[in-house]
Amino acid sequence: MRVTMPPGERLTVALRDHAGGLPALVPYVTAGYPRRDDTVAVLRAAQDAGCAAVEIGIPFSDPLADGPSVQRAGWQALRNGMTMGLAIEQVATARAAGVTLPLALMTYVNPVLSHGLDPFCADAAAAGADGIIVPDLPAGEASDLRDAGAAHGLALIPMVAPTTPTERIELACHNAAGFIYCVGVVGTTGARAEIAAEAFDLLDRVRASTPLPRAIGFGLSRHEHLVALRGRCEAAVVGSALLDAMSSHPDDGAAAASMFLHGMLHAA
Repeated sequence: MRVTMPPGERLTVALRDHAGGLPALVPYVTAGYPRRDDTVAVLRAAQDAGCAAVEIGIPFSDPLADGPSVQRAGWQALRNGMTMGLAIEQVATARAAGVTLPLALMTYVNPVLSHGLDPFCADAAAAGADGIIVPDLPAGEASDLRDAGAAHGLALIPMVAPTTPTERIELACHNAAGFIYCVGVVGTTGARAEIAAEAFDLLDRVRASTPLPRAIGFGLSRHEHLVALRGRCEAAVVGSALLDAMSSHPDDGAAAASMFLHGMLHAA
């Protein structure tokens, strides 16, 4: 008899049971950046560096939640010829190449609707994705995609922010799977010098609503940020600072990613 795990269970376990005192590190990478076919090598670099999971951004022409660094990476990936279909193919290629980390695809609702809810979830799951993140899909309107994802073993990972009222946090956490993505700032993505006090308050409010792992993102950029989050959350997402490091070495994005991620996880 085949035993299947609940949607997003690999993500939950990887972040909840992460070994070590620091939060589990979840890098955000853009599919097809800095070069179209770099995705698999970058994912392998993240795995080899000791990351717990990876968020893979599928570039989109109207990225509402993305700051300048992520937008630049997305625009370059689109110029490189990246599409949703190709990004999903690269996930499958990464699995065949030995990438075992849990993977969550980040995209926007229009590309998902264009692809079709069920076809998108079926294709993503068949390729080896574990979850999906759709920043512009409100929790109250997410049931169709959540159900389509669950039917294929994918978790729809909700995002909450410091400005999210408590009742909306409870709604987002209800029936959530995988983990809860906690946006640590008010605004778009981008590296920042310090972790705002509002981020810690948000983590506490989310913990009151769910036992799922909490991953804090938007603004993290260096090892000291992980140290500051020790004991406060289960995981941390780093995106803009990683993409900036990769942009400085466009001919070897995987090596640049490896160096940066090792620096995030280990003190100099």
